[in-house]
Amino acid sequence: MNITLISVGKIKEKYLTQAIQEYSKRLSRYCKLTHMEVADEKAPENLSAAEEEQIKAKEGQRILQKISEQHYLIVLDLGGDMLSSEGFAQKIDKLALTGKSQLAFVIGGSLGLSSEVLTRADEKLSFSKMTFPHQLMKVILLEQIYRGFRINRNEPYHK
Repeated sequence: MNITLISVGKIKEKYLTQAIQEYSKRLSRYCKLTHMEVADEKAPENLSAAEEEQIKAKEGQRILQKISEQHYLIVLDLGGDMLSSEGFAQKIDKLALTGKSQLAFVIGGSLGLSSEVLTRADEKLSFSKMTFPHQLMKVILLEQIYRGFRINRNEPYHK
């Protein structure tokens, strides 16, 4: 399985970079993982709704340039479906069994995702009703992908 993780903005914190590297290393046993980062737009405080949409649209265009026709696109969105770890593992397994071996996950910027990216998505996934920093979300997503592969192979992993 090939998994592409597309995120907006660079990871600056060393501890997050180390966690991303650790889970990427662990995942190398199960899949080919590619990280892609697109530039984020400056988002000063007190933006109008129109300015927010412009920023999301610019970031969205950069995201869409990284996605191919073959990608099964799962975007992280507060309005998406919430799954248990076991449910997420089953989703990954089912996609692989149905020939969808080119997965792409998208983590948007601080303002979220453009309507164009949301429209292109095959699925929308939410990890919580809470809001997390998008940099931290990358670590959480990688951990859950890793956990999913371990669950699917009946390998031990802490609960």
